Amino acid sequence: MQSRRDWFKSSIGIGGLMLTPSILTAEEIKKYNPRSISSIVKLSSNENPYGPSEKVLNAIKNSFNDACRYPYEFIQELQKTLAKKHDVPIESIVITGGSNEALRITGLAISNKGGNIVAGQPTYLALMNYAEAWGAEIKWVPVDSDKGYDLKKIRETIDQDTNMVFIANPNNPTGTLLNANSLADFCEDISKQTLVFCDEAYYDYINEKDYPSMDYLVRKGENVVISRTFSKVYGMAGLRIGYLVLKPELADDLFGKYSPYGRPNIMAQTNVLAVAAASEALKDTDFYKFSLKKANEEKDKIYKLLDYLDLKYIKSSTNFVFFESKKHINKLSAEMLEKGVRVGRPFPPFYDWCRISTGTSEEVDRFIESMLEVYS
Repeated sequence: MQSRRDWFKSSIGIGGLMLTPSILTAEEIKKYNPRSISSIVKLSSNENPYGPSEKVLNAIKNSFNDACRYPYEFIQELQKTLAKKHDVPIESIVITGGSNEALRITGLAISNKGGNIVAGQPTYLALMNYAEAWGAEIKWVPVDSDKGYDLKKIRETIDQDTNMVFIANPNNPTGTLLNANSLADFCEDISKQTLVFCDEAYYDYINEKDYPSMDYLVRKGENVVISRTFSKVYGMAGLRIGYLVLKPELADDLFGKYSPYGRPNIMAQTNVLAVAAASEALKDTDFYKFSLKKANEEKDKIYKLLDYLDLKYIKSSTNFVFFESKKHINKLSAEMLEKGVRVGRPFPPFYDWCRISTGTSEEVDRFIESMLEVYS
């Protein structure tokens, strides 16, 4: 008699998914730099399993000669490139040591003003945790039944003491994407009342055609801040480089006056090697397209598995999938770790949901094998 796992492997009733990794050629391995399979497959942190690309690695190596220099002038050149990308003045770009640092320094700047921050729950917590630690009040608004932001309730929660509304779109950990028109209307309206922060760490993974970045509101002079990172689609999480886009006068207010040496309130700038890597990554469209293609392929495999196991999930606009585990996340985490797969941490209040990152084909197949055993 066939086991559940063997049946899944051979079944054509679920789309013909086979647990056979897609093999990269020697040239692709050189160009895209996939991480090696390890005894514990880490699919818990939404890291890109590819990269830095060959071109980026060469740029890093070539930048070692500049490692004796302070990074100011190199950062300024990257600012010019990013200003052109977002069609804003160079003073609108604030580069930091990862987008986490951008979030934290914004949280600190807002907490110094007192009042409260309104945010959905669950969401990415770096900004709120830092702001709360420095005295800000956080007013949480639960996601709706579809696990998306409830913009109506967020509007109702804003009061005269609200100094910021935080929106992560696509959201982490749910992977949900707001309706483009609803988001634009919300941000344009609310930014006239208070500051709106849009975390766009996963923006590149959006498959919806012509989905707008909220940077257009920065160009219109609205009180909107967006954050971006090189950690995800560019595969540079370990290099720590991200940035903010906001109107210059708002940047002056939050982070101190602009100068060629940076803004005085930015604590964690990045380094020469990371700047060289980011500058090259922006040119490497081949790796960018490959990275997105592979994330979509592995998400499709995960969806097919979850359909087979009858586990509800959210169609994701990111490089991860949030699914209902039907058991406490701590229990599932322990069971999966025993089989060599590390999954996402708890995201209160959804303790019976799990976030799984897309990995290489081999890594996702390990996840699939392990899930079939755990749910057999």
